[in-house]
Amino acid sequence: MEASELSVAMIFLSLTTIAFLGNFSLLQHYMFVYLMRYRLKFTDWILMHLIIANILTVLTKGVPQTIVTFGLNNLFNDVECKLMTSLHRVSRGVGIGSTTFLSVFQAIIISPTDSRYSGLKINSHKYICYSVYLNWVIHFLISSINLVHMRAKYGNESTENLKSFLYCYASRHDQTSDILYAAMLSAPDILFLVLMLWSSGSMVVTLYRHKQRMQYMSRSNVSSRSSPETRATKTILLLVSTFFTFYTISSICQLLGAVLYNPGWSLVHVTAMASLLFPAVCPFLLMSHDSRVSSYCLSWKISRQFSKASDQELN
Repeated sequence: MEASELSVAMIFLSLTTIAFLGNFSLLQHYMFVYLMRYRLKFTDWILMHLIIANILTVLTKGVPQTIVTFGLNNLFNDVECKLMTSLHRVSRGVGIGSTTFLSVFQAIIISPTDSRYSGLKINSHKYICYSVYLNWVIHFLISSINLVHMRAKYGNESTENLKSFLYCYASRHDQTSDILYAAMLSAPDILFLVLMLWSSGSMVVTLYRHKQRMQYMSRSNVSSRSSPETRATKTILLLVSTFFTFYTISSICQLLGAVLYNPGWSLVHVTAMASLLFPAVCPFLLMSHDSRVSSYCLSWKISRQFSKASDQELN
């Protein structure tokens, strides 16, 4: 294995390991809160779906890509190729959908009582809940297209009529068909991105107006600390902006890979890396801005160290 190939393999291994451990820790935290019968915030419930989508992305993109970069080729059969690519499409769609719903819900919650969206506050939980589950169903249906196009390579079969994605292959079509296929898969994502930008813009405007009102109030009547709603909104805005940046990079790479007749080795690797960036960063953004998660992770780490010390004393 050359030095460049080893470097790429180590990058994939690092991203996959960091993303899996970070998201699994967060999922463990929310499941602990749920099982202890504490009341989960509705934003936490949406974040659970986002975390599950991140874990699914790691398992269907990070793990196989890491295996292939270490030189273990042709390990997957037809069923495994179809399953991994379909589930990756589902995780990608659920990820953007969950981030969008999180942004829309927060924009509705912090909207002023006299705004046009104030009437949505009462039933927003119900609408968002249905939308999250519907998002899973829709992307499962969309991803079924991959069951037809994706396949494995058989022995010494020629790849002249196949488009290589390293561990799986897709049947080649004319450029017009590839463009239509990419446009069809991108249509729901574009809708979600528009909603995400609208809701994020609404939150920024609401925060700005709130800050302007605070400047006209007496300092004695205003706390120096921001409200929990404001802190939560800023965290969600940071999460959304990070997702939007990484998702845009990933989408451009995937679009090039779908349109190009023979995507190169570098493009395939960059596309896979881009899809792993947000799952790797997301849990640490939430941990650093959510004191509940930080305190849980710290207490869990302390308890683990204490139990290890106790076991050593007993031995």
